[in-house]
Amino acid sequence: MAAVVRVLLATAGLVVIGYGIHGLFTMTRATHPPQAARWLIGGVLVHDLVIVPVTAVVGLLLTRFVRAPYRAVVQGALLVSAAVALASLPLWRGYGGSPDNPTVNPLPYGRNLAIVLGAVWAAAVALIAIRVMRARRAQRARDATPAPAPAPVRDRDPDPDPA
Repeated sequence: MAAVVRVLLATAGLVVIGYGIHGLFTMTRATHPPQAARWLIGGVLVHDLVIVPVTAVVGLLLTRFVRAPYRAVVQGALLVSAAVALASLPLWRGYGGSPDNPTVNPLPYGRNLAIVLGAVWAAAVALIAIRVMRARRAQRARDATPAPAPAPVRDRDPDPDPA
């Protein structure tokens, strides 16, 4: 069943990619293929030369400085923060806006991004606090439980048959 779903999703993805490529080359006045090629090449270069090394360094730093039970929460918060910031980049940078038309970008997107990132990190801190409290509670329960008494040692005869 999973293989069928995987094949269907891959097929749907290839169809969408084909539709996009078809539109890129048949509607050249609207899509500007040379500019699209620059964006594609630039995206690949930024990914390979900036995003991957930064992600590797951040991962190394997390491994060194964040304890294992909390590392996944921090990684998740970093991932969500990066995705939200990147997705809203054109808005909070003011791209596409016009000074003579304030209705194009009418909201304070920088402030709103800060609010969303604050909520993401507040949730991460809350999750870490819950994990700390659970770990302390479990440790107290282990400390309060008396150790079991050692089992009595029986003297066993290696040869149980006396004959």
